[in-house]
Amino acid sequence: MTGPYSSVIDGARDRAGNDPIFTLNAEARSRATAGESILNATLGALMDDDGVLCTMPTVLETLGRYASSRRPAGYAPISGVPAYRQAVIEDLFGDGTLADQAVSVATPGGTGAVHAGVVNFLAPGQKLLVPEFYWGPYRPICHHTGRDLDPFQMFGANGSFDVEGMAAGLERHIDTQGRAMVVLNFPCHNPTGYSLDADEWQEVVAAVKRAGSRAPVTVMIDAAYMEFGGAAARSWIDAVPGLLESATVLVAWTASKSFCQYGARIGALVGLHRDEAERVQIDNALGYTCRSTWSNCNHLGQLAVTDLLTDPDLAERVGAERARLCALLDERIDVFNEYATRAGIPTPRFDAGFFVAMFTPDQERTAAKMREMGVYTVPIPGAVRVALCSTPVSAVPRLVEALEAGADAGVTA
Repeated sequence: MTGPYSSVIDGARDRAGNDPIFTLNAEARSRATAGESILNATLGALMDDDGVLCTMPTVLETLGRYASSRRPAGYAPISGVPAYRQAVIEDLFGDGTLADQAVSVATPGGTGAVHAGVVNFLAPGQKLLVPEFYWGPYRPICHHTGRDLDPFQMFGANGSFDVEGMAAGLERHIDTQGRAMVVLNFPCHNPTGYSLDADEWQEVVAAVKRAGSRAPVTVMIDAAYMEFGGAAARSWIDAVPGLLESATVLVAWTASKSFCQYGARIGALVGLHRDEAERVQIDNALGYTCRSTWSNCNHLGQLAVTDLLTDPDLAERVGAERARLCALLDERIDVFNEYATRAGIPTPRFDAGFFVAMFTPDQERTAAKMREMGVYTVPIPGAVRVALCSTPVSAVPRLVEALEAGADAGVTA
């Protein structure tokens, strides 16, 4: 401060200037650079077993083809390149009935999609319903936009998704704020690695139908890790028609994970509703948000991703390259589950995705003990998040050993 006064408003003072995950990642990298043996399982980016960021040759080739032309140097349309917007819808729903009931806008990654959903489907002062284990940025997105977050218990006594906890939250929000919006980060939930099965999705549909008969309900499906979700990666789509009977459905879509282009910041928010007039309202509202925040998104990325989604040859090549990356990740998950089961590590059901969580009553003590052993994870309320996506398969035994020691530390007063 250069004078006796601060121009920073009270609500913006004393904020953390960086995400805790990136802070821990920087600390881990610093220790490794200094020569320590560090296992860094913090950042949600897929690395190969030599610690090199995974990319897809076909994606890089397609981006490069556009990078040498003038076309992407111009502004993209505010809501996104029309062909890109349609390609994302068809990537999710093909060309059937659901695609006919969908609109979309381009966003800067999945984070932009979540932001656009929150500011258009919740009023200032209202709360977003989330499971108790949730992707950390949901909270600052809500707080930065004058909304709030309301977590519900995620798992029941039998270890499955607590649909009744979600249903109670929906009813509570309808009673207190006249509407409800819930984020379901499935498949491959971040941070737990949990995916809903078909029966759980149908239970979710039933709960949303009950709530949607009383007041406006919005269900946002954060599908960031869908392409790494295994055989059941798109099973959630079967639930969408039932959800649409009484709710608006939003889908946060991103190229960050599915195309290994985290830095390109290419995403989309897809909105579905059965009423055409309401779809026009959604489309206009989302376009307004685009203009009033990021204005427009990465033009080069939209052009390249459109080709990758719609050109049959490119799509086939990308599919094969992604399949090899999925196999790399699946091997780590299989080895982790084997060692974790043997060690009695308390985790949710985990069969696909970038992350898994270990439950602990004292996440800070657990994570600190692991850092003493040179192993970095992310402490979150009630657990530590482990990024298998950046853990070499050869390091999994060391990881589980540190988790075991961290778990013991977490229960020691």
